[in-house]
Amino acid sequence: MNLAPYQQPDDIRQALTYHRIAIVGLSANELRASNFVGRYLMRNGYDVIPVNPREESILGQRSYASLTDIPDPVDTVDVFRHPDAVPAIAEEAVEIGAKCLWLQYGVISEPAVDLATSGGMSAIVDCCMKVEHARYLGRMHWLGFNTGQITARRAKSV
Repeated sequence: MNLAPYQQPDDIRQALTYHRIAIVGLSANELRASNFVGRYLMRNGYDVIPVNPREESILGQRSYASLTDIPDPVDTVDVFRHPDAVPAIAEEAVEIGAKCLWLQYGVISEPAVDLATSGGMSAIVDCCMKVEHARYLGRMHWLGFNTGQITARRAKSV
């Protein structure tokens, strides 16, 4: 799968403007990446909705068994699940009218991306929402890490 079309900076920036995020596979374990990402997003003003049938609540929020159980609209579906599970998640995301399917690092599913995009959603693949937020809107942005140049050389003074 060619990932470049699903990692475009303008598409990522647009997806980061959506603030109601359902995190499928969000773990209650503070040592898991999904928990860290969810906590980070909440600290940065996002409304995080846990989707994990094994938990009652995560990060102080009610956890839902599936996307279709969430009573209010969802903007982005951020997925921390094995790629084999993602097509069914993409179908639910289209069904609930989500705007974006975001697949975290290592979660690559071409069938799921095809389902999402044919259902009118945008798709971000093999990217971390926390990392991209930090790059474009967070502290990495403030430090200049998204300058578009990768170099250790300092600009020449005039």
